[in-house]
Amino acid sequence: MTALTPTDRLWRGFDRAALDHQYDARGTVPDYEAEARAYAEYSVAAMMSLDRRADLVFDPASGSALDLYPAAGPGPHPVFIWVHGGYWRALSKQENAFIAPALVAAGVSVAVIDYTLAPAATLEEITRQTRAAVGWIHRHAAAQGLDANRIFVGGSSAGGHLTGMLLAADGWRAEAGLPQGVIKGAVSLSGLYDLEPVRLGRVNDWLGLDATRARRLSPLHLLPTDPADGCPLIVSYGGSETAEFKRQTDDYLAAWTGHGHPGRFVAMEDCNHFDIARRLGTPGTPLAEAAIRLIHGT
Repeated sequence: MTALTPTDRLWRGFDRAALDHQYDARGTVPDYEAEARAYAEYSVAAMMSLDRRADLVFDPASGSALDLYPAAGPGPHPVFIWVHGGYWRALSKQENAFIAPALVAAGVSVAVIDYTLAPAATLEEITRQTRAAVGWIHRHAAAQGLDANRIFVGGSSAGGHLTGMLLAADGWRAEAGLPQGVIKGAVSLSGLYDLEPVRLGRVNDWLGLDATRARRLSPLHLLPTDPADGCPLIVSYGGSETAEFKRQTDDYLAAWTGHGHPGRFVAMEDCNHFDIARRLGTPGTPLAEAAIRLIHGT
């Protein structure tokens, strides 16, 4: 078999350099370090201003933990589980507390979760840990003042992929002893739903996927067909993102609604790949208001 050269067309007409460019999220902003500082600064402000129950271990096998930002007043409150991005290999719940203020102000408790990062953990293990967080929230909802019947999930970038894996119809909910419709809605930003192009580029240096595993871990290929397995879905991406990041979301939304599940796109043209998630945590933005309406059913 002839070896591929860097100029071979690997995916939708892209050679290796062009494909890596399409999936280079940091390259879409003028100053990634400024974006990272903003994540940290907004998160410190959130942690200082909100009630916080820190480091609640939801997966004893890995030690992965979550921070819970409970809504004020008598519960039980709906809960929004946030899965951070970072291409599965970076960031943590510490830099993602920024997601909580808008939702907490609207009477929604927020759980920001951690997971073991790649390459120390495989993508299968990261997915397992993310799903374990949903199970922990469901089992411990009453003790934490949460409503086990109003669990919502969301994430950005790699967290968008993991959100898709939480919605996947691969039998994981039944295996975990969770009810079929345990997740009542989702918000996914700039997600990666088909991992085949990811496998063909630089990101696979730390994921190590082959074609079979990439398909098995692609939410686009794990869509629920039973209406009871689906839920309302909100998706979005920033206007400055690459064509491939936009296409991933467009294709996933089309497939989701094509399977009979409710879904909508919220336009955030003035955002980039990173600050769009901060908008979800900022009161009064279109994305925050859409998520609040989703959660409260209005």
